[in-house]
Amino acid sequence: MAHPFYTADHEAFRDQVRRFVAREIEPFAHAWDEAEEFPRELYRKAAAIGLLGLGFPEAYGGIPADRFMWIIATQELARHGAGGVNASLMSHAIGAPPIVAAGSEALKARLLPAIFAGERIAALAITEPGGGSDVASLRTSARRDGDHYVVNGEKTFITSGMRADCYTVAVRTGGEGPGGVSLLVIERDAPGFTRTPLKKMGWWASDTATLHFDDVRVPIGNLLGQEGAGFKIIMRNFNHERLTMAAGCIALARVCLDEACAYAGQRVTFGKTLTQHQVIRHKLVDMHQKVETSQAWLELLTWRLEQGDDPVPEICLLKNQATQTLAHCASEAVQIFGGAGYMRGVKVERIYREVKVNAIGGGTEEIMKDLASRQMGL
Repeated sequence: MAHPFYTADHEAFRDQVRRFVAREIEPFAHAWDEAEEFPRELYRKAAAIGLLGLGFPEAYGGIPADRFMWIIATQELARHGAGGVNASLMSHAIGAPPIVAAGSEALKARLLPAIFAGERIAALAITEPGGGSDVASLRTSARRDGDHYVVNGEKTFITSGMRADCYTVAVRTGGEGPGGVSLLVIERDAPGFTRTPLKKMGWWASDTATLHFDDVRVPIGNLLGQEGAGFKIIMRNFNHERLTMAAGCIALARVCLDEACAYAGQRVTFGKTLTQHQVIRHKLVDMHQKVETSQAWLELLTWRLEQGDDPVPEICLLKNQATQTLAHCASEAVQIFGGAGYMRGVKVERIYREVKVNAIGGGTEEIMKDLASRQMGL
């Protein structure tokens, strides 16, 4: 039966990404997670099949694509069950869009082709030790000094924080509030710019860091847009990030369902497979129900975005729906696996450890509810 949103081209791309994941990531995902890193060569391999340039302008090495192609890429990448690999491999998806939207032609021509080719890694740096989604209150400062800005402050919980080559950084160039926020691209070799690695509950394969800026001089040509325009750019970027996170969470929930179904069909207790016990069948059906309803909402909102709509409240609520679906399915999958689900090296164990980062990153569940309610006039 034909799908209302996916064409033959979409499905061909899905097959290509699925083969890539099975060949280049799946066999190594556990080892990379334990090593807390993955080979830099993976960026070039991902670029070779169009993953890194997907949806970005062709003029800079990107590949024009609709949002459904992006949803496919995100969800197929989730199949290996190691969220940390995806978080760093695709960190350019939040680091590069502000450069595309507001960078000078010279800056875009210098940075973007190398990013989309997997030769340079891009990251986004918004969160600070004293605040996360409250962007309007950030404290990292950028003072104009001739043809440079002098940057001082810190950012933390930054994905690809250690290995990135260029960072899209939110700074304060003006007074208090959103009107004083700007965006600068800061490159890793800038004097006074240092990084400290962080240890995490999950996403082990993703490098995460605190960034330290001590009188870092940044050329004025690295300013994105005008001074004081950073807040609006960041808000637009958040919508894409939240939709992507929702897609990934739903896909990970589906992985938990698939793994639990496969295990329950083989595991024998009290003379029967787990699937022959009604209580287990009901768990699996509940998981299926949550995954399918979340996926339907994701695809509807993606379609609305493709029509030019801007459903900000629904995207916020979808992120919550998706992370709650993931939390439920990961917990139930581990429960169905029993002791085996508590062992390292099992997908459902790894995914269970990564539930909370998805419920926090891109805006916590509480922030999503508050933002949605205000947008809805409640």
